[in-house]
Amino acid sequence: MISKPTLDTVAAEAGVSRATVSRVINGSPRVSPEVKVAVETAIAALGYVPNRAARSLAMRRTDSIALVMREPDATVLNDPYLGNIIIATSQTLIGTGVQLVLVNAQNTAEHAQLADYVRSGHVDGVLLASMHDDDPLPRLLLEAGIPTVVGGRPSRPMPGLSYVDVDNVGGAQLAAERLLASDRRRIATIAGPQDMTAGIDRLSGYRLALSNTGRKADRVAYGDFTRESGQQAMTALLARHPDLDAVFVANDLMAIGALRSLRDAGRRVPDDVAVVGYDDIDMARHTEPPLTTIHQPIVDQARTMTELLLTQIGGDPVADPVVLPTVLVERESA
Repeated sequence: MISKPTLDTVAAEAGVSRATVSRVINGSPRVSPEVKVAVETAIAALGYVPNRAARSLAMRRTDSIALVMREPDATVLNDPYLGNIIIATSQTLIGTGVQLVLVNAQNTAEHAQLADYVRSGHVDGVLLASMHDDDPLPRLLLEAGIPTVVGGRPSRPMPGLSYVDVDNVGGAQLAAERLLASDRRRIATIAGPQDMTAGIDRLSGYRLALSNTGRKADRVAYGDFTRESGQQAMTALLARHPDLDAVFVANDLMAIGALRSLRDAGRRVPDDVAVVGYDDIDMARHTEPPLTTIHQPIVDQARTMTELLLTQIGGDPVADPVVLPTVLVERESA
């Protein structure tokens, strides 16, 4: 009777360790292309079929991860940034055998339910996106030993917690410097929520750019990253500072709302007021005029988050924080 090939026979055939074979089967990104080909060739030659059900039971694995967002349902559905995070995460999981569970936890009760759900072993790990500074989930998951990766820098340092951020301070500084370079002198900003590090850091970048030229950074209004809040904030800025000639807006959705407010007020963009956004969502190319903005690598962020989580689940140590660069995309609004 011919015995069925095992993980050990595949490892011997490929000339690698048993752990390396397991990583290839589990879709770990931390395997070189050459080793991956060698293992897959050995699997094909031997006719090895991974018993995912048995492996999951033995390792107490569910082969699923949760992507958690803490925003109202309408925001999740309407925010292109969050939509791109979901799509990129799903695409990264293709071929890994790992399923994605979407969870939207909006309040304290839902956070407690989610923490119990995760601690009960229903998922192997958690991705946290759109976190606010009063969110208890990162600490709860860290203390429970649940593999977790956060999108964005946590508001407080948490040793042992992995995160993937973008250079929000540098990106906002770049936006404000672009406005200064075009001889704009009365530059305002519509800042994002100050209970989110992205909102805090983008306001800091704006202030840094203006302070470096000796200008006051006191033309500030706040929004919540929605189009409506951008329109309201722009209207408030025009009322308080009718002489403003430029505005940096902390995300593109709010910038689209700001463009509407400027149009309603009879201000020409960019002739009277230049506008720079942040995100480089698809709609930024289709505004009137097309929106100059800061491109942040949303797809790369989601992909990196997912890969880091998979390696944690596979037994690798928690990775160091990753900060991705941003670039200016020049269009016609500034």
